[in-house]
Amino acid sequence: MRTALVIGTGLIGTSVALALVRRGVTVHLADHDPEHLRTATALGAGTDEAPDGPVDLVVVAAPPAHVAAVLGDALRRGAGRGYLDVASVKGGPRRALEAQGLDLTAYIGTHPMSGRERSGPLAASADLFEGRPWVLTPTRDTGTEVLNLALELVSHCAAVPVVMDADAHDRAVALVSHMPHLVSSLVAARLEHAEEAAVRLCGQGIRDVTRIAASDPAMWIDILSANPGPVADLLTDVSADLDDTVRALRALQSADEAKRSEGVDGVRDVLRRGNAGQVRVPGKHGSAPRAYEVVAVLIDDQPGQLARIFADAGLAGVNIEDVRIEHATGQQAGLVQLMVEPKAVPVLSAALRERGWALRQ
Repeated sequence: MRTALVIGTGLIGTSVALALVRRGVTVHLADHDPEHLRTATALGAGTDEAPDGPVDLVVVAAPPAHVAAVLGDALRRGAGRGYLDVASVKGGPRRALEAQGLDLTAYIGTHPMSGRERSGPLAASADLFEGRPWVLTPTRDTGTEVLNLALELVSHCAAVPVVMDADAHDRAVALVSHMPHLVSSLVAARLEHAEEAAVRLCGQGIRDVTRIAASDPAMWIDILSANPGPVADLLTDVSADLDDTVRALRALQSADEAKRSEGVDGVRDVLRRGNAGQVRVPGKHGSAPRAYEVVAVLIDDQPGQLARIFADAGLAGVNIEDVRIEHATGQQAGLVQLMVEPKAVPVLSAALRERGWALRQ
């Protein structure tokens, strides 16, 4: 691939363009929003000049509701040798394209499973897709050339290709992305009118649960409008679980011992099922989840503190597998939780104490 046209310069489109430019591909950019286009160009994601002729690959980074129209226009004017989109829903756009009577042998639907709470080109990064799954949804009509171009794009973005049926993909993302986003928003909505004294008690748990609720509502309306059925089916199941859990909690209030016992069983069941589901979430680099132990370090909220901790861990020969930061309420301090292999705990703990760090037991 030597040339590409990226249509849509939001977070995903600009990140794709930056990754391609880094690999030496000449990238042309287009967007109906001139401000986004100017920003992406200024970031070095490509040129806003139209290509002289057909490019090797056209990448459509438009919301799901607009994918078919944008792709249809590009196909009819012969803008490239191959065409793909990166929308988060695959079945609907494909059917909309088929309804236009277009030859789709040069098209493949794709979806990079990566993103951020922030949108727009300023949030973009050439590393956004590194190590992340990138779903490809070829059909029997998909040509070999566009499939190879898509695989080359995935390679340039350092992502991991995953082949799926389009409708199976939509059901999967409803489960692992779309439904969780709405649940996160529902939890965060409880905070909107909560008393300030209660909100000030927020800890890492509520931050974890509500983090993705900070995403752009307009973007999510586009996504959910393209995949409402599977998301509604899942929320129906969640609603039934919530009803059962509410009944179990009410039973715990009862003066009747038998009802309280039923309540305990109901709450225990939902917590057990949660444990069973959580352990199926892939771990680091997509491998099976592993059990790490935590070394908790107290730090001041000052520049360079995290860099010093990581450097000291490196000097001790310990690899930090993951890290979480919990900020103290009302204080310029925090707790850094370093996840490491169990055998590394005594080594890291001793090394950090020797270098003056305060550890929390």
